[in-house]
Amino acid sequence: MNNMNNQKVSLLGRLARVAVVLVPIAIVVVALDQYTKKVIEAFLRRGEVVPVIDGVFNLTLHYNKGAAFGMFSGMPDGVRQFTLWAVSLLAVGAVLYFLLYEYYESATARIGLSLILGGAVGNAIDRATLGEVVDFLDFYVGEAHWPAFNVADSAICVGAVLFLLATFRERSPSTGGETGISQP
Repeated sequence: MNNMNNQKVSLLGRLARVAVVLVPIAIVVVALDQYTKKVIEAFLRRGEVVPVIDGVFNLTLHYNKGAAFGMFSGMPDGVRQFTLWAVSLLAVGAVLYFLLYEYYESATARIGLSLILGGAVGNAIDRATLGEVVDFLDFYVGEAHWPAFNVADSAICVGAVLFLLATFRERSPSTGGETGISQP
């Protein structure tokens, strides 16, 4: 991002530009995430499996005390909770920094970072209220299952891909260091 452009746009201007995208996307992600988790919890018991597409996709109900794919789940409760909250707060801080200071002009980056933030908040709500995250989407081939995940995890992954695309496009030699992404 061109430093002169960063200096010309006030923090309030950047915040307004970011909020127009961030708030609606994050709210939709959190609402959809929490709604789908409540529906699954209402209809399934822990560990129950409902085949949707045989050989490919099940709905199930799992509770994950760790982070993505069960990372940190083997840690003692207090250490795990502290680590997960610390990492989550650092991630939210990094997302907000990138949104306000580095990628506020990039529509792709704003959308991606908004999805990441919405997903992080959705999983944080579970951690704060349940002490663990509800996962229910189970994709597999044969006996090989991808770890169960949820709408928030999906938003984080899609957001990360969009953010990476924005960063690679911005640094593309064909753009001369300028943003290579069309603006809204």
